[in-house]
Amino acid sequence: MTTKVEFDTITTTETTATTVFTNFTVNEFISKIQFSWIDYTLFSTMLALSALIGIYFGFFGKKQDTTEEYLLGGKTMKVFPVSMSLIASHISGLTLLALPADVYRYGAAYWHTCICIAITAAIAAYVFLPVYYKLQLTSTYEYLKLRFDNRMRTITSLLFAINTFLYNPVVIYIPALAFSQATGVHVHLITPIVCSICIFYTTIGGLKAVVWSDTLQFICTSGAMVSVFILGLKASGGFANVWQTSLDGQRLDIFDFDIDPTKRDGFWALTFGQIVHWTAIIAINQGCVQRFLAVPTISDAKKALGIFGVGMCIVKSLSVLTGLIIYTKYHNCDPLATKAVERSDQLLPYYVMDVAHHIPGLSGLFIAGIFSAALSTLSATLNTVAGTIYEDFVAPRMSEKTTEKTASNIIKVIVVISGVVCTALVFVFENLGGLLPLTISIAGITAGPMLGLFILGMLFPSANSKGAYWGGMVGLVGTSIIILTAQYYKMMKILTFPPKPLSTDGCPHLVNATLSSWTSDPVVHQQPFAIFRITHYYYAFIGTAITVIVGLIVSYLTKRPTDPPVNRDYISPVVHFALPKEKPSDYYSVEKAMEMVSQ
Repeated sequence: MTTKVEFDTITTTETTATTVFTNFTVNEFISKIQFSWIDYTLFSTMLALSALIGIYFGFFGKKQDTTEEYLLGGKTMKVFPVSMSLIASHISGLTLLALPADVYRYGAAYWHTCICIAITAAIAAYVFLPVYYKLQLTSTYEYLKLRFDNRMRTITSLLFAINTFLYNPVVIYIPALAFSQATGVHVHLITPIVCSICIFYTTIGGLKAVVWSDTLQFICTSGAMVSVFILGLKASGGFANVWQTSLDGQRLDIFDFDIDPTKRDGFWALTFGQIVHWTAIIAINQGCVQRFLAVPTISDAKKALGIFGVGMCIVKSLSVLTGLIIYTKYHNCDPLATKAVERSDQLLPYYVMDVAHHIPGLSGLFIAGIFSAALSTLSATLNTVAGTIYEDFVAPRMSEKTTEKTASNIIKVIVVISGVVCTALVFVFENLGGLLPLTISIAGITAGPMLGLFILGMLFPSANSKGAYWGGMVGLVGTSIIILTAQYYKMMKILTFPPKPLSTDGCPHLVNATLSSWTSDPVVHQQPFAIFRITHYYYAFIGTAITVIVGLIVSYLTKRPTDPPVNRDYISPVVHFALPKEKPSDYYSVEKAMEMVSQ
C-alpha cells in the first residue's frame, strides 16, 4: 500500500484507513549522535578566525577611518576575494538547506536559475555597471537622486533597509536550528552568541574584514557542500541510481513549457521570474554594487562578476543535486510523513546526521559550513545597510564640519544597532513554514519596483521624476496586495501547491495499525482569484512591469517642452544611440578658445 501525503493540505488520498507511525523524531535520533570534540573544534575555529580577521583589519591593518575605506575598502580590493565574498554572501542557509528541501518535494526545476544567473551577469556587466563606474557613487540609490530627485532616493533606500531587516532573521534562524539539533544547545542561546561575533568583526573591520572573512567562510562552506555531496552520492548508489530514481519519482520533470502562470515551477515562470529576481540582486542591490565598486577598474568588476556567476551556478547545481540525493535516500520512506523531521528545512541536517555520523568531524564541518554561509550573508548585509542608512538618511543631516573619522564611527554604531535588531527578529520568525518560497515572495515586494525604477532611469531617457514616483508607488502597492493576499491564502490552507508523490512503503519503523475509516469527503476550498494563485517566481517580474509601464505613461502625460535633456552619464551606454547627438564644443582647440576669450 502506498500512502500519498500532501503536506500543504495535510490530507490523505485513502478512504479506508490511515497508517500510524512510531513516535520517531529528529531530536530523538540526533540526540544519539552528539557533536564530538572534533566537531566543536572545527566550528569554534571558524568563528575564531572570522573574529581575528576583524581584529586585524580593525586594529593592525590600514585604519578604517574614512567612509570610502570602511564601505569600499579604499577601492583597492582584489578580484578574487571580492568574487569569493560575493558568492559567499549569496550562499545562506536558504541555499544549503531550503533549496535541497524544495527540490526533494517539488523537483529540480529550480536548476533553471543557473541559466538565469548567467544572463543576469551579462545584463549587469553591460547595462548597469558602466553607469555606476562613470558616476562612482557610494550608494547605488544616490543614482535615483541624480536621475530623478531626492524623494526617489529616500524611498528606495528605505525599501532596501526594510527588506534587509526582513531577510536577515530567516538567514540566521535556519543554521541556528541545525546547530541546535546537532548539539542540543537551544536556538535562543546560540543565535545571540554567533551573531555577536559577526557584528563584532563587521563593525571594527569594515568591508575588508567582510570580504576576507567571507572568503574564509566560503572555503568552509564549499568543503561542507562537497563532502556531503560526495558522501551522499556514494551512499545513494552512484549518480546513475540517483538519476534513475529521481526520474521515476518525477523530480526531473523540469521542462514544463506550459504558459499557465499559476504553475509553481513552470519553465517560463522560472526563466522570466528569476532573471528579474537576480537582476535586482546583482545589478541594483547595494551589497553587490558596493563590492563591484571596491575593485580599481570596471574591467576588474566584470571579472569579479563573471567569477561570481560561475560560482553561483556551481553552488546552485550542487544544492539541486543534493536535493535529488536526499530524495533517492528517502524516496520510499519520507521523513516528513514519519515525523522524523517536523519541517522540510530540517531534511538536510537529518540526512547528514543519518549517513555521516560515523565520520569524525564531518558533522562539525557541515554545521560550520551552514553557519559560515549565514555569517557571510549577515556581515555583508550589515555593512551594506549601514552604509545605505548613513549615506541616505544620516549624512544629509550632518554638519559640514563632520570629519571622516566621525562618519566612520557613526556607521559602526549603525552596524551594531542593525545587527541587534536582526538578531532580535530571529525569534519572530521561528514558526514560519517552507522558507525558500517565503523569502522569494518577501523579496518580490521591494525588488520588482526598485528594479523598475532603475530600468526607467537607465533605459528610458523620456522617464521623469513624476513618472518614476507614481510608477514606483503603484508597483509597490500592487505587488504588496498580490503577495500579502497570496500569503494569507497559503496560511489559511486555501491556496496550496501539493508536492510531487512521496512514499512510506520502505519505512522499517512503521507500526501495523489502522485508524477508523474516513467517511467524509475532503474539504474543498473555493479557489482564490487567478492573480493570487500566480507562482511566487513571477512576483518580482510583475512589480518591475507595473513600475515601468505606469512610469512611462505618467512621464508621457506630464512631459513639458521646457524639461532639460537628461545627462548622458545617467543613461546606460546600450541606449545611447537613442539620445540626441551632443553638440560639438566651440572650444575644440586652444587657439579658438583664446580667440573667443579675447573677444
